[in-house]
Formats: sequence, C-alpha cells, structure tokens
Amino acid sequence: MPDLVPVRNALISVSDKMGLADFAIGLQNAGVTIYSTGGTRKHLEESGVSVEDVADYTGFPEMMDGRVKTLHPKIFGGILGIRDRDDHVDSMEEHDMVPFDLVVVNLYPFAATAARPGATREECVEQIDIGGPSLVRAAAKNHSHVAICTSSEQYGDLLEQIESGGSTLAQRRKLAGEAFEHTASYDRAIADYMQGETLTGEFPSSLHFSLKRKAQLRYGENPHQRAALYVDPSVRSVNLVSARQLNGKELSYNNLLDLDAALEIVRGFAQPAASVIKHNNPCGAATDAKIARACRKALAGDPLSAFGSVLGFNRTVDMETAEMLCEPGLFIEAIVAPDFEAGAVGLLTTKPRWKENVRLMQVGRLDDGPAAFQRRFISGGMLIQDADRLTSVPLQWKTVTETQVADELWDDVAFAWEMVRHVKSNAIVLAKDTSLIGVGAGQMSRVDSVEIAIDKAGDRASGSVLASDAFFPFPDSIESAADAGVVAVIQPGGSRRDSEVIDACNKHGLPLVLTGRRHFKH
Repeated sequence: MPDLVPVRNALISVSDKMGLADFAIGLQNAGVTIYSTGGTRKHLEESGVSVEDVADYTGFPEMMDGRVKTLHPKIFGGILGIRDRDDHVDSMEEHDMVPFDLVVVNLYPFAATAARPGATREECVEQIDIGGPSLVRAAAKNHSHVAICTSSEQYGDLLEQIESGGSTLAQRRKLAGEAFEHTASYDRAIADYMQGETLTGEFPSSLHFSLKRKAQLRYGENPHQRAALYVDPSVRSVNLVSARQLNGKELSYNNLLDLDAALEIVRGFAQPAASVIKHNNPCGAATDAKIARACRKALAGDPLSAFGSVLGFNRTVDMETAEMLCEPGLFIEAIVAPDFEAGAVGLLTTKPRWKENVRLMQVGRLDDGPAAFQRRFISGGMLIQDADRLTSVPLQWKTVTETQVADELWDDVAFAWEMVRHVKSNAIVLAKDTSLIGVGAGQMSRVDSVEIAIDKAGDRASGSVLASDAFFPFPDSIESAADAGVVAVIQPGGSRRDSEVIDACNKHGLPLVLTGRRHFKH
C-alpha cells in the first residue's frame, strides 16, 4: 500500500453543499481535475470552479430525475481499480477510465426528511440514495489508493494534506472507517423507518444506535472512571447535548446528569418554574408568576443542600433572577435555561465569587416535547420503556376521605404530584405555596422517606401537602404526616390496606386523594 497518494482526479457528488465551493476551489488550485453531476456540478460552476460533466465522461446521460447518473462502469472502475496491479491498470486504460484518487460524497437527507412533520411516504422513499452509498463503499474499500470524504468537517484536513503532496495511508484508513459508519447509519435510519411501517407492536424487534462522540470527559462519576459524551442524532427535541455553553469550565459527567434532571423537571410546567438539583435529585423546585420569585422559592426549599447545586429554568434568565443569584452565600455549579438575557450573563460571569466557573447552558425554546422513550443499559442488554410523561388529570382523581381538599390547596396538591415523579423511589415530597420544602428520596422504606422529608421541612411541614409516588402499605406514615401538620395527602392507592390508610386520614381530618397512577423512578 502506498503511503502518499497524489490527488489528480476527484469525483464530487453531494447533497449537503455546505463549504463545498471553498473546498473545490482549493482542490482546483492544487491542480485537481474535478468531475461532478447534476446539482453539484451546477453549484460548483456557479462558484467559479471548472468541472468535468460525468455524463460527458461516461457518454451516458442522467435520467429518471437523477436516479441514474453515477452507476456506470467507467465511474466504479476508476474508483475500484487497484493501481499497483497490472491487470487492473490495463483494464482501466483499455476502457478509458479515469483513476479517481478522491471521492467526495454525502447522502440524501433521509433521516431529516423522515423526521419532518407531515413528510409523506413518497417523499421519504425518494430520499433513499442508491448511487451515493455505492460510491462511498467503493472508495472506502479501495482506501489503499482512494480517499473518501463524506463530511464537510473533513474538508480542511484533507485539503491541507492534498496541498502537501497527497493523502496519507493513515488518513485514508481513518476516512474509510468514517465512511462505512456514515453508510451504516444511513441504512439503519431507512431500515428503522421501513420496519416501523410493518411492525404490529409499538416496539421494534431490533434496535440499533449510531452515536457520535462529542466530547471526552475529564472523568466519570469518580476520578478513576473514564467517560465520554455521545450525541444521538435521532433526538429532535430540545436537549442538553445540543445546548450551547455560554460560560464556565468543561462540563463533568455528574454536571450533565444533574443538568438533564433539572431540565426534565421544569419542562413539565406551563407556568414559570425553577428546579434545584443535587446528586440527581431535586432539593428544591417552585413555580410562580415570575421566574425570579420561582427561583428564590426553589432555593429556599433546602438552602443547605442548594449550595453547589445545579439550577434549571423554563424561562429566560433575566436580570432580576441573575441579581438574586449573585447574592452572598450562594454557590451554583451550573444553570440550564432556554435563554439568558445579555445583562444576566454579564452579572453571572463577573459579579459572584464563582463567576469564571459557573456553566451556563442555553438550550433554546422548550416548545417541543421531550423524548417519548426512555432507554437504560443493564449488563448484557438494554431496557426501553415509554417515558413517564403521563399528564396529571385531576378530574380523574378521587378524594376518598370524609374531609375534602380545601380549594386553596389544589395548586399545592397538583404541584406535589408533578414533583414526586422526579424523585428516586421510594419517593415522598412535601409542598407548600407551589414550592418543594421537603424530600425523602431513594430509601428502602417508605416510612424512612416520610421521616426524612418531614425532617427536611422542619417547622414548614405544618400546612404542607404530602405526595407519595406509590401506595402506603400501612397507616404509620399517615400518623407521622398528621403529627407534622400536613394538611393533605396525594398518592396512587391500590394497597390491600387502603381502608386502614383512609381510616387513619379520617381520624386526623386529613383529606386523601387517590390518583390510580404510580410514579416509580428507579
């Protein structure tokens, strides 16, 4: 295998033309003869690039709306021919085949078309590229002699190599690997689309993922663990991985987990909302008419735990909110929000002690919903389920006690029920004034979760609403809640001892709302 291969002839046929003109001009200036087709040829000629028409070269015209244009022996012979085999070289010369040293191809936008709302089946099928993948695979197979370029991100390095004398073997091998990954992802998207049309069940019979590494992280959950961040191109909703970082140090593995949890909470509320995350559980959250007031209430939920926390907002972080966050005594690791006012960014990055360090993550408008499925890897495989997006429907709730919920408590009841789904099970939350004031998370005993939540709330537990992610198996937790001054309870129900729990609530004049739905979060 030759190490350095001079590039004299290039075949270019792309769907995504970003950066192509500058790249082609660079090739032309390096003495490369460019062959091209259809729309790509027209784009290059309009950019002042001299181009040889593939149809003139093959003697065979494009036809069928471009479906047939590069599928010709003179094209594939010029790509697949092994240059140091005499019989291959003789065949190429006999049939006047140009030896292509570089192939530049990217494929029709099938995945983007299929993901577009309202896209018809005919539109999607038309975006199934035939010639493109064949060209890519042919060039990648013959990477000993041919460089294959499938992304505009590769143009810069490739052009630099060509200008220095040619493509290197190491570079061609790397490009070939990326090319096969490109075609594999493309075919996977088509297969998933076609399979989705024919399956009778909601879950596909097989799952395949093509994730691209975005960052090598400093370490994982602990310094002795390596870690990296990968992008899932199939996710179209607003998410943390596609967010823009406006300030701060590199995000850590734990930062990313906590920011994702913070964003997940606030996107579930229509009114302005703020969340405070510590170790992947909410230690504070609140809603209010103004985002600054929601933030203050959320931080007050557990001020001790809020130190060094991660914040999430579902509204733009404005000057009032930023000024509040700059008050003495606060330390914030990271903030995720749809946007930040310019003045707020200025304050957050210059005024507090943690100014250079705070990570500010701008995700954009939260209009679109989150992903519909949740995937979790376990040893030997993966679990997939519908994400817990079930909207609470208060009209389906049932108050089963003699005492009814006071009208002024319903906002807190609804807030508590929305929050409990975001806490690790066994989960108990206490809410007052649509803010989180006590959390008991991840305990083996629900009684322990109740005691922890009450202890966290302290005196504020009096007048609060308690929510449990699953039923109470015994009335002992009700006794603890009543002693702490809880004024209403919401839980799924469904225990064999529901009647005992209801009796305990009636004894204390405590209204009990059953939802019929549980919200385990393991």
